Amino acid sequence: MALAHQYTLHTADEYLSMEAEATAKHEYVAGEIYAMAGASERHNRIALNIGFHFRAATRGKTCVAYMADMKLRLMTQNIFYYPDVMLVCDRDDDHPLYKTAPCILVEVLSPSTVTTDKREKWLAYRSLPSLKAYLMVDCEVRRAEYYLREETGDWQHASLEENDVLHLGCGDIRIALTLDDLYEDVDVPVI
Repeated sequence: MALAHQYTLHTADEYLSMEAEATAKHEYVAGEIYAMAGASERHNRIALNIGFHFRAATRGKTCVAYMADMKLRLMTQNIFYYPDVMLVCDRDDDHPLYKTAPCILVEVLSPSTVTTDKREKWLAYRSLPSLKAYLMVDCEVRRAEYYLREETGDWQHASLEENDVLHLGCGDIRIALTLDDLYEDVDVPVI
C-alpha cells in the first residue's frame, strides 16, 4: 500500500523567513508556496517600460513605483504576490518587505502566467479597496487590457487599442500610456 504524501501548510511569517533566504522568488497563497518561473526578455523589457513611466510620474510626488521584487500582501486572503509593476500612494503602507494598498497594479502576461494573471490574481486584486486600475500587457502579441474602478465601485473592462491613450490617476499622479509606450523597443507581432 502506498503511503500518503505528507502535506504541510506554511504561515505567512514562515513564508517571509524562507523568502528572505531564497535564491529564487516564490508566491504564497493560503499556506502554499509556489516557485516563480524566470521571465523572458520581452517580459522584462515591457515591465521596465511601464516601470519607467511610473517612476517618471512619481518624481517629487508622494506615490512610489515598485517593480517585480516588491511583494504585495493581500491580508484578507492570506496571499503574497509579486506584481510586475505596482504604484502605491498610501504613506502608511510602509512595510519594507511588502505593500498592502496599491492603487495601480500591472502584470505582464506570458504563456505560463496568463491564466493566473487574468483569473486568480484579478479575483484577488479587485478585493483591494485601494486599487483603482489593473493593467495586463501581453508579451507575445501587441495587446493590453485593463480594468478601471469607477466612482460607484464597479469595474470597467476594456482593451487598449492602437490609437488609444490610457489615463491612470492615483493620489497626485497622472499617467498616460499608449501601446507604443508599453512596447517601446520590444519586437512583438501586431494583431
